[in-house]
Amino acid sequence: MNSASPVAVAMGRNMQIRPATSAANLADPTKILPQQRLNRPVAPHLTIYRPQVTWVLSSLNRITGFALSGSLYLFASAYLVAPLFGWHLESASLAAAFGALPLIAKVLIKSTVALPFTFHSLNGIRHLMWDLGRGLTNQQVIKTGWTVVGLSVVSALAIAFM
Repeated sequence: MNSASPVAVAMGRNMQIRPATSAANLADPTKILPQQRLNRPVAPHLTIYRPQVTWVLSSLNRITGFALSGSLYLFASAYLVAPLFGWHLESASLAAAFGALPLIAKVLIKSTVALPFTFHSLNGIRHLMWDLGRGLTNQQVIKTGWTVVGLSVVSALAIAFM
């Protein structure tokens, strides 16, 4: 048995001590902490836990937010510098270029934009409900998570085929 008796703990006879630092490391005090960190065990975190809808959707919410805002900033920047480079990013030329694409390409492009947008929007509503103190039990969180996934897919397909 690895645990000490309560009497040993109370008397101070069960003190854990750190092994003495070697004399070689004492020459350079900046290397003591990194060396001690190398001897520490690494927490297993993600490798031992089964994926759950809560943390998967939380990660996807952050990823979709980053992708949507990054795309917006990229397009807005390109739109601002377009006259300098002779690019035609005005609405009429974009609509004409998109209209010339085959149907499958239109559906794929619209799906690529619609799915992250609908997911991030619906999951944002879910988070706003949590801010109001509603739906915070484990069962409700799982149920609303899968509801967001289902509604996101259905609404993204509806938008893509419009």
